[in-house]
Amino acid sequence: MTRPLPLHDVRVIELGQLLAGPFCGQLLGDFGAEVIKVEDPKAGDPMRQWGREKPHGRSLWWPVVARNKKSVTANLRSTEGQELLRKLITEADVLLENFRPGTLERWGLAPEQLWEINPRLVVTRVTGYGQTGPYAARAGFGSIGEAMGGIRYVTGSPDQPPSRAGISLGDALAAMHAALGTLVALHEKTNSGKGQVVDAAIYESVLGLMESMLSEWQQAGYQRERTGPVLPNVAPSNVYPTRDGDSILIAANQDTVFGRLTDVMGQPALKTDERYATHGARGEYMAELDAVIAGWTALSDTEDLLRRLHDGGVPAGRIYTAKDMFDDPHFAAREAIVTVDDPDLGPIAMQNVFPKLSASPGSVRTSGPALGQHNDEIYRDLLGLPEQEISRLRAAGII
Repeated sequence: MTRPLPLHDVRVIELGQLLAGPFCGQLLGDFGAEVIKVEDPKAGDPMRQWGREKPHGRSLWWPVVARNKKSVTANLRSTEGQELLRKLITEADVLLENFRPGTLERWGLAPEQLWEINPRLVVTRVTGYGQTGPYAARAGFGSIGEAMGGIRYVTGSPDQPPSRAGISLGDALAAMHAALGTLVALHEKTNSGKGQVVDAAIYESVLGLMESMLSEWQQAGYQRERTGPVLPNVAPSNVYPTRDGDSILIAANQDTVFGRLTDVMGQPALKTDERYATHGARGEYMAELDAVIAGWTALSDTEDLLRRLHDGGVPAGRIYTAKDMFDDPHFAAREAIVTVDDPDLGPIAMQNVFPKLSASPGSVRTSGPALGQHNDEIYRDLLGLPEQEISRLRAAGII
């Protein structure tokens, strides 16, 4: 008998669009939650169209962020669409949305009103600035939250304007915090019997990643700056060239690990050199030490160099591209990449479910659904609407 997924008894109604809210829904769906995504009947989530590569005219982003979900359509700007949502709420454990604050309230769907229908409902709200405060009503994309949360200022080279990662980091962090908050609220509900609001702000989710940045400023007046590929006073931890034109990352800043690196280099005297003997000293002489290591790595080809470093217990590795991930035996052994059948694209590869649970792991069961694919299943089978009513709603553009 197949063991049910750990969140099999959780039903999530997902509103909103683009990335922060839907990625939270993806994480919950990966572990078995029934995620019913409510989309506008005319166009659906814009993520259906996003992405650079579009074989068969299809987004390659949508199959990933909407995996394991069911799609129904409802015009939530209409009275009848709002009433459909209320019916769904009576059957739900979680309402997930990432509209600008006040949107649900304008539709008569404020949490307090929804709790009158379902007092156990967890309302997870993902926004740029949170539900309160002077900036709450502002439009807030992930990139703005990254800037406000501090990570943009410290990313990039010191002689260039602040840079960004090539992914939607702020949205992803907010989604992960929202998923965590949702699970905490569901757990708390088992004791109190009542739902609550999970208020996940993008800028705060980024801020939570910023280590001791605030304490450094408040206690010492120290402002972190952009430092390119290194961290200030943490050495050696950098990218170094190899003889065959590649480069590798070596992270040997801990004293014992640095000692192992010097042994692999055949230069054990470096570990007792007063310039490099301690973590603080290596930080002070970072540039000089990096030059010594780069001179050594440049004499060897990448594979031979990595083999010696790994055998010597030194953390080191390539800087992976997508192609490297497909070719790597460790990715294969841990099934970090999974292939799912898509009705239009055929077998499509995507990252698997993380983290891995030993007894009740999550799974990728379906790719992103077609717009309104599950209207009949949800409106007829779950809510009990008659076929005639479903046909009327469809003809009126409500679903």
